[in-house]
Amino acid sequence: MDNLLAARSQMAMSLAFHILFAAAGIAMPLLMVIAEWLAQRTGEHTYLLVAKRWAKGTAILFAVGAVSGTVLSFELGLLWPEFMKFAGPIIGMPFSLEGFAFFTEAIFLGIYLYGWNRVSPRKHLAAGVIVALSGAASAVFVVIANAWMNTPTGFSFYAGKVTNVDPIAAMLNPSALGQTVHMLLAAYAATGFAVAGIHAYQLLRDRQNLFHRRALAIALAVGGVTAFLQPLSGDLLGQVLAKNQPVKLAAMEGQFKTERGAPLRIGGWPDETAKETRYALEIPYGLSLIAFHDPRATVRGLESFPRDEWPPVAVVHIAFQLMVAAGMAMMLIAFWAGWQTWRKNALPDSPGFLRAVLWASPLGFVAIETGWTVTEVGRQPWIIQGLMRTADAVTPMPGLVVPFASFTVLYCLLGVAVVWLLKRQVAASPRIYATSETSALTNKEAGYAFD
Repeated sequence: MDNLLAARSQMAMSLAFHILFAAAGIAMPLLMVIAEWLAQRTGEHTYLLVAKRWAKGTAILFAVGAVSGTVLSFELGLLWPEFMKFAGPIIGMPFSLEGFAFFTEAIFLGIYLYGWNRVSPRKHLAAGVIVALSGAASAVFVVIANAWMNTPTGFSFYAGKVTNVDPIAAMLNPSALGQTVHMLLAAYAATGFAVAGIHAYQLLRDRQNLFHRRALAIALAVGGVTAFLQPLSGDLLGQVLAKNQPVKLAAMEGQFKTERGAPLRIGGWPDETAKETRYALEIPYGLSLIAFHDPRATVRGLESFPRDEWPPVAVVHIAFQLMVAAGMAMMLIAFWAGWQTWRKNALPDSPGFLRAVLWASPLGFVAIETGWTVTEVGRQPWIIQGLMRTADAVTPMPGLVVPFASFTVLYCLLGVAVVWLLKRQVAASPRIYATSETSALTNKEAGYAFD
């Protein structure tokens, strides 16, 4: 395994692992805050127990996410020294701000976890809100740095050196808004559906447990609403791609020829040798309409770019198709839940619906993994679009296969530990039923009383 392949493999593995915990770290605080807010608003202790249980899960995910994120920060410098040398002065600010947001999140998460009965309910809820906001802010700053790699701005390049650095302009690069909104919505949708799937599974075993009913309603509301909003951010991001990264857009859509009124392809297998996408269902004018909001607009095909600037077309196209399919399935279930709730004034709880939620629970994370594959692989062969190739940024240090194997084993062990800890948390979930006997029990366990 050569240096470039080993470095890319290690970075891909690290990112694929970390992104799961990063997404959960963005969304879980929002879920627990909503649960606590409902508890204070309604006086129902079941919501408070949901918030406390989710807070424990958040702490576990936060700890592992901190470890995997720290590893990634070291890998940037160790594996890609030329990239950091070039980009460090330009995108150092969003990384610094991410560190500030991370420490803010850690401090207030500690207050939230250990502040039950030590601070007032309002202050406790405020601490949770700060955790949710700082977690989202942390993600925004990291994604801004990645967006800059796709559309670099905020500097001048003269005689092989970076000059006139404007970090604010770099942060406000053309891809920043689309990517940050897309990632935040993806995190809320993926985590919402994953949590909903866990509680749907528990309801299939214990249909009358109010704890899982309340938890399912909150998680599915967050996941469903953001799943419906996600195509809007995708539309915004698609227009940015069409203008700034047309070769990535062409690979995503399997568009080999420059074409006016280009069709939208669903499915299919790109054949780079024949320069066509086989077996795809084509919607006339669809791609031109989505990319430019003009059904007659011209979409540049892969043939209009040098062959050595093409990304792996099949990988990018199939990953994009999987992302869209996963998102559409989530939207379908969200529509089912909303329609039934509107008709019956209650969240559906039939075995068929609960099984559908259960089977859809991993789809959000499938969409996140495939979406980041599109983002990163679709930019190849560039690590900084149009400025620095990935091959020119990698470290010359030999023997990278050893740390790659070591970190793979480490992440596997961390993954097993997290699954075991979360499984214990789910197994210990309270059993709450609509009886006076359980009301006294939940009041005792709740953490603070309602006066």
